[in-house]
Amino acid sequence: MHALAANTHTEEEPATNLRSSASTGFIEANTLPITLQEIEQKNIIPVFSKDNETAISHTEFVQATYDTAQDYFNGAKLLQPVIRVSHPIKGRIPEARNKAANELLEHERTLYYERMAFLIEIPEISRDIMGNKLSLVIGGVKSYNLDNLFNKKGSPETFKVFIGFQNKVCLNLCVWTDGLKEQIKVTSVQALTGQIHQLISGYDAMTTLVRMEEFTERSITERQFAQLIGKSRLYNYLPTAERKALPNFEFLDCHINAIANDYYADRSFCRATDGTINLWRLFNLFTGANRNSYIDKYLSRGVNASQFISSLNTALSTRQPFWFIE
Repeated sequence: MHALAANTHTEEEPATNLRSSASTGFIEANTLPITLQEIEQKNIIPVFSKDNETAISHTEFVQATYDTAQDYFNGAKLLQPVIRVSHPIKGRIPEARNKAANELLEHERTLYYERMAFLIEIPEISRDIMGNKLSLVIGGVKSYNLDNLFNKKGSPETFKVFIGFQNKVCLNLCVWTDGLKEQIKVTSVQALTGQIHQLISGYDAMTTLVRMEEFTERSITERQFAQLIGKSRLYNYLPTAERKALPNFEFLDCHINAIANDYYADRSFCRATDGTINLWRLFNLFTGANRNSYIDKYLSRGVNASQFISSLNTALSTRQPFWFIE
């Protein structure tokens, strides 16, 4: 992993070191941007109802990831986390239980967000593919709805952690299965930190980059793209046995609509003048559409984009049939 730094971008960051990682737009659907300071100062921490002990907070999760990455990439500069939240859980302090909602004072309101996604950019570790700068990022997803908060402290809490690359042209996230731990169940921050370190230390960044560079070498025609769009809509209606024989496809009609539109309209990843589109651009149409996924599906669908385009690439390189473009 560290050998990658020899081919990296070394642009100086502002002296304040407070610039956020890219933009807040790495995921958009049904989410709001928020800072770590806002979460820490304005949001309450959920508790286990049987003993009133706190669950692992969003702040602790982000901080554990940041500290682990800082320790592993010794000397590399990490940007401040970019955080998106959804599903606000509102409440009020007991003293205000009889007040009308429009009479509540600020200190009488309570709030936390059930779901949170974040990423931390490591800009010094980067690579260029077809004029697109890719920076290494690490981050995670937390959804309290996956936890049994009606139990006691010590019940397993669920986290998702990822490491991969972000395309700086469009902010799309590029994640493969080996860069994702989707079912981390722990009972302490220490155990969570161990899982995060295990993911980072086992991740092979060069393999991910080679896979993406291979996407630039093959293209599909306009006719094949049209077949892909049409058959993507048929996929979920196939008989179960037929569907199981095909590559998994998790994208919905709303995503397919975006992919079809951007085939013509996206300035960076649209078709070529002859109607062809290489798999790198197609991959970015998929990851771009994925930015409109909800937090709970964002990472699994991002990995599915990588798997799907990889399967298409293999079929084209070996001249094997591929149902989606036949």
